[in-house]
Amino acid sequence: MYAIIKCGGKQYKVTEGDVLDIDYTGKAAKETLEITDVLAINDGELKTGDAVSSAKVEAEVILDGTGVNRAKKVIIYKKRRRKDSKLKRGFRRSFTKVRITKIAA
Repeated sequence: MYAIIKCGGKQYKVTEGDVLDIDYTGKAAKETLEITDVLAINDGELKTGDAVSSAKVEAEVILDGTGVNRAKKVIIYKKRRRKDSKLKRGFRRSFTKVRITKIAA
């Protein structure tokens, strides 16, 4: 059984026991997170639309990815040739690491 959920503007295909990094939610470790934005569920046959309007996915927060535990730094480097113009910036994404515990259809 798997579900397709929408969280933070991205779509994820999840099964029970999966661990994934989603956008920062502000929840502390060991709290539960309930995701109600379920797009599809497959439990032998694919259900979408009104058939999954009451479905939800429960997840347990493993790690709060702020401060030291943020994602790997991405370097943004822009250079305009022959103009003596350079720009270097870094970006580290804050995330929440969750484990999917239950898919309720």
